[in-house]
Formats: sequence, C-alpha cells, structure tokens
Amino acid sequence: MKSAQAIDSIDLKILHNLQRDGRMSVVQLAEEVGLSVTPCLRRIKRLESDGVIRGYRADLDPKKVGCAFQAFIQVRLSDHAEKTVEDFEHAILRQPEVVACYAMTGDTDFLLHVMTSDLDALSEFAVKTLLRMPGVRESHSSIVFSILKEKSAIPITAVTE
Repeated sequence: MKSAQAIDSIDLKILHNLQRDGRMSVVQLAEEVGLSVTPCLRRIKRLESDGVIRGYRADLDPKKVGCAFQAFIQVRLSDHAEKTVEDFEHAILRQPEVVACYAMTGDTDFLLHVMTSDLDALSEFAVKTLLRMPGVRESHSSIVFSILKEKSAIPITAVTE
C-alpha cells in the first residue's frame, strides 16, 4: 500500500487556491502556484487520492434553498454503553436536518448543527425525532440569530522546507 506524501509549500498553495475557488481551471491554478499544467494536475490527483482533498461541492445559501433556520443542539445520552452510542450515531446519520454532529467532551455528549425551514420544523425535529432516539436523555437548543463568520476554508499554514 502506497503511503501519503508529505504536504509541501506548493501543495499548500494549491489547497489554498482550490478552497478559494474549487472551479478554478488547472491552467489558472498552475499559473497561481508557479507550476506547469501537468505537474500541477499530478499534485491535485495525489492530494485527492491521499484523501487530503475530500471532494468538491457548491456553497449554497441556506435561506434560498429553504433552510433559513439554524440551531445548535447539545445532546446528553442516558449512558455511554457502546450499544447506546452506536444506536444514537446510526439514528443521527439518517437525519437530513443534521448537517454536522460532533462527539464532545464535558457535559455534552454530542453537539448537533441543525438546519430547518422554520421554528415549527425545528420543534418537530427536536420533540418528535431527537428526543425519541435511542439513548437520548436530554437536549438543549440554541437558535442562531445571525452568522458573523462561517467557515469558508480550513486555515492553512505555511510549511517550512
């Protein structure tokens, strides 16, 4: 099995540019990072096969696609038995409203980022779906009023060679 290569400063430039514009042509990208097209394309393919680049997607405006309402929900499970956690995780993965789920330390077992059309839809999810999931002991919801900053890219730091 082939091991992943180390990421160098040119790879970081490629990643930075692709995060900024995932539809950038290879010709334009190669020019931005100071390579010819073929080596640039080889690097992109390697970054993809190594799993550094996980995919490409469109950045959608939630309001314009009917998901204007967002909340973060803290979930505590009744216990931490392997079966309880697995059952909860499987149930959460089937919920399209949950756009992110993080296993946490501290008082919260999981933190969910939920997107719905409105407060009624959030309430329906929280009361009729989430609280009925296996192992859920309690939940606390925080509604998003406005978004000051949203992750647009992973902060890539320079590599010293």
